[in-house]
Amino acid sequence: MNIVILAAGQGKRMYSDLPKVLHPIAGKPMLQHVLATARELASGRICVVYGHGGEKVPEAFTATDVTWVRQQPQLGTGHAVLQALPYLDQARPTLVLYGDVPLVRAETLHRLATLASDAALALLTVRLDNPHGYGRIVRDNGRVARIVEEKDADDAERAIDEVNTGILVAPTAALARWLPGLGNSNAQGEYYLTDIVGLAVAEGLTVDTGHPDHAWEVEGVNSKVQLAALERIYQRNVAECLLVQGVTLADPDRIDVRGELVCGRDVFIDVNCVFEGKVTLGDGVRVAPNCVIQDATVGANSVVGPFARLRPGTVLGAEVHVGNFVEVKNSTIGDHSKANHLSYVGDATVGARVNIGAGTITCNYDGANKFRTVIEDDAFIGSDSQLVAPVTVGRGATLGAGTTLTRDAPAGELTVSRARQSTIPGWRRPVKMPKQS
Repeated sequence: MNIVILAAGQGKRMYSDLPKVLHPIAGKPMLQHVLATARELASGRICVVYGHGGEKVPEAFTATDVTWVRQQPQLGTGHAVLQALPYLDQARPTLVLYGDVPLVRAETLHRLATLASDAALALLTVRLDNPHGYGRIVRDNGRVARIVEEKDADDAERAIDEVNTGILVAPTAALARWLPGLGNSNAQGEYYLTDIVGLAVAEGLTVDTGHPDHAWEVEGVNSKVQLAALERIYQRNVAECLLVQGVTLADPDRIDVRGELVCGRDVFIDVNCVFEGKVTLGDGVRVAPNCVIQDATVGANSVVGPFARLRPGTVLGAEVHVGNFVEVKNSTIGDHSKANHLSYVGDATVGARVNIGAGTITCNYDGANKFRTVIEDDAFIGSDSQLVAPVTVGRGATLGAGTTLTRDAPAGELTVSRARQSTIPGWRRPVKMPKQS
């Protein structure tokens, strides 16, 4: 198939300078979700029609398999598909999708495409308890006769609960006949793509309908309220998949996956955790509440959190403990090592069985360049230490609490860098001065 994705809408009710289709679901623009689904269909040409927001839309993507076509001015959905027509293969049918309908599934579209192979035109429709705002499917003796938009419908037509989702598959050669002749005598003064249904019926062609398994697949976004609702639907679907795979979630309604989360056996995830990018959790991993993990790998039987942050490039070995208010970035931490409290480990290679005391910081940035810290196996880093990279702590070395390390610490030795402790006789703590009247 050809695939045309309509993404030119302004989204006035979003109250945002960001084009509507670039607003995120699960950390990715809505349009990116639609493009991913389009690619699952092993389609031919993918054409995105954009408009409001100008070049912000194509500039947000690096895709090389997409033809971008600007609709200027925006005169309706029929006019939008007309702009894409010169770029389509007329020997193939065309599937029309929408950049603000991000959750439609490839399985649903496959079924619709199968219908289109036996019919001239295939529409995706759905029955809703509250069809307000949608175009209604008007049937004559069970056959689709036309689609009437909400603003153009009479009372009897508004009572119809079968609605048009806008998603359809049509013969491209027929679109080339129909689209140039569309009129705009309607409440919006726009050229509606839905009017091709009446043209198909007038030619005596069959109009068939398919239906999604879930109504949320065809829900669109016109406001932040609707955006938030689809976000929760997406996250609940992800949570259910994790549960089916054997992951234990403390509360399936309080997890956010903004990318790909791969879990081993017997993984436990507590509440309010966010996973971004590609995250892999090994067997037996426990993630405590309120953690943020991004583009990281966590080895078997490790414990993360609560309130831990694993940033991109983090790789934890087996049975590693990363505790509360610990941040790890672009670092590997070896098996059985621990950083349990209030530490920052950045651009570091940490060996096995290392203990990193509370308040430890790897000082990896000099204001212009970043350098690496190496902590070898069995080292012990005392609390409140600063390791000024580039620096190496040798195997089995110990840093005393409060050490600022600027040179390599030798293996197996105690290294400290403290001023001599002293007591100041007669010193008195300051007291608050009385306020002047």
